[in-house]
Parts: sequence; C-alpha cells; structure tokens
Amino acid sequence: MKAVVVKKPGGPEQLQFQEFSMPKPEKGEILIKVKASAINRTDIVSREGKSGYMANPILGIEVAGEVVEKGAGVNIESGTRVMGLVNGGGYAEYAVMPADRAMKIPDTLSFEEAAAIPEVFLTAYQTLFWLGGLTDEDTVLIHAGGSGVGTAAIQLSKKLTKATILTTAGSQEKLDFCRSLGADICINYKEQAFDEEVLRATTNLGADVILDFIGASYWERNLKSIKTDGRWVLIGILGGTVVEKVNLMELLIKRVQLKGTLLTPRDDVYKKELTEEFVSRVMPLFLENEIRPIVDRVFPFAEIQKAHEHMEANRNVGKIILKVNE
Repeated sequence: MKAVVVKKPGGPEQLQFQEFSMPKPEKGEILIKVKASAINRTDIVSREGKSGYMANPILGIEVAGEVVEKGAGVNIESGTRVMGLVNGGGYAEYAVMPADRAMKIPDTLSFEEAAAIPEVFLTAYQTLFWLGGLTDEDTVLIHAGGSGVGTAAIQLSKKLTKATILTTAGSQEKLDFCRSLGADICINYKEQAFDEEVLRATTNLGADVILDFIGASYWERNLKSIKTDGRWVLIGILGGTVVEKVNLMELLIKRVQLKGTLLTPRDDVYKKELTEEFVSRVMPLFLENEIRPIVDRVFPFAEIQKAHEHMEANRNVGKIILKVNE
C-alpha cells in the first residue's frame, strides 16, 4: 500500500510516498480502507521531528473509511463506515484502529466530512468539559476560532451550554464565520488588544475558561484576560514555548488553574473513554444537523505537500482534508 513518511525532519518537501505491506489487525483492532484523512498541527510537529512521541513511521492521526477486516473479539462488520483516531498511520491507503474508538459515520456525512471530526472535536470536547469544566454560567475565550479545534469548540460550547463565547481570529472572514457558528463576541487579534476586549465584554471580570493554542506570546494578555479562579487550558504553542520572567504571584493572586494537554500521546484507555462519552453526548447533534464538521479544502492524496503548506500558511477555516481512496 502507499503511505506518507518523512524523509528527514524538515519542511513539507520532506514528505514522500513509500510502499508498505498491508497492516494486519490484531485482537481488538479493525483494518480500515482509508477514504479520507486530515491534516493536524501535530502532524507538522512530527514532520519537523519535534514531537518525541511518534512511534509509527507513517504520519496521520485520524481517518475515515470502510472496515475491511477485523481482529479477534471485534463485532464491527466489514463494510461499516467508521471514523476515529489512529496511533499514527493515517496518511495511508489502509490503517489499523482500535475497534473501541471507532465511531460509525452518520449516513448524512461524506467520508471527507467525517475525517474532519475525530481529532478536533475530541480535543475540543476534552478541553472544554473534562479539563475546562465549562458550565452554563461561564464565559469562554477560544483562541484561533477559525481553526479546526476552534470551530469545533465554538459549536460545542454553543450547543451543550449557555456559556458566553468569545473568540479571536486574524481576519474578518474568519470572525464572520465564527459568529455564524455561535460566537457571541469576535476579536481581531491583529487589530485589537484581545485582553482589553475580553475585560470590556466581562465588566472587567475576565473569562472563566481560556482555550489557548498560542502559548508564550499570549502569556501576559491571557493572564490579564482570565477571571479569578479561572481555568486556563494550554493545548498549543503556536506562539512559542518559553515565557520570560514569569511572575508566579500573579497566578496565585488570581488562583488560576493552568492545565496543559495533548491528545495524541494519551493512552488507549483515555482515548476510548473520551470517544465513548463523545459519541453518547455529541453524535446525536451531528445526526440532527445541530453540529457540523467544517471542511476548508480537500486535497488529493498526491498533493500531501501542498496540504501541509496550506495549513502552515494559516489561511484555513476548519479542517484540511486528504482524499485517499475513491
């Protein structure tokens, strides 16, 4: 089968196709003919050799496709349309997935739409509810509102709570789209000081929950933006990893709960439990068209390098998808 590997750590030009033997599903696993995969920031970090947790030589952490074979103890039938997280190997014509994290694809969704769900919606769900403890009375600040996780987080906040939703993005197009998904207040971080806007919107109290994709460059402004006893969840480091001269007293005075998380290196049990709760609580909303996957652009499998370049240009609204098999 054809799959994508990294020749050596570096830019998109290091992505190349290589022939692999077909993987075999072991006990509790399913083999999927991949119809679509998706590009994630963690794929770029892995491509650059910075992740430290990529065991599978094939990139890609989520797929949508058809079950073609099953291991012992699995009761999912061949031909079933499924989507979900894989432990690497998603940029390939076939991939193995633990059966207990496979989600059946609603009939109303294409494979490309389905591939836009697992990583970003599961990340947004765990960040908002398992770690952020978002409630109806809260105000949530979602950075990078036009990203895959951002668009998922806005929808989940809107449909599962009555929280007030604030979001940041870098263009009017992205802000307008965020508003269409349910964001109450949209802030252009290129033209406005987002911390001042957050305080203005919350009568100087700040946000109860912050979803932070940015990291170091937003440290001071996030600290100003968060409410006393607020939950600040760090899920990305697009703005750098090192914060100079941190005043820990500021965290203490506000009693900030600062949490860091990555979904990809989590263990199989965690991903199974997260998937099960997500399916129970959120999948009905997909079936009712109350929540929808956001697809920015679909690239042919052969254009994997262009797909990575598109993400790094930061112009996408929602998910960047790879069409793998017809």
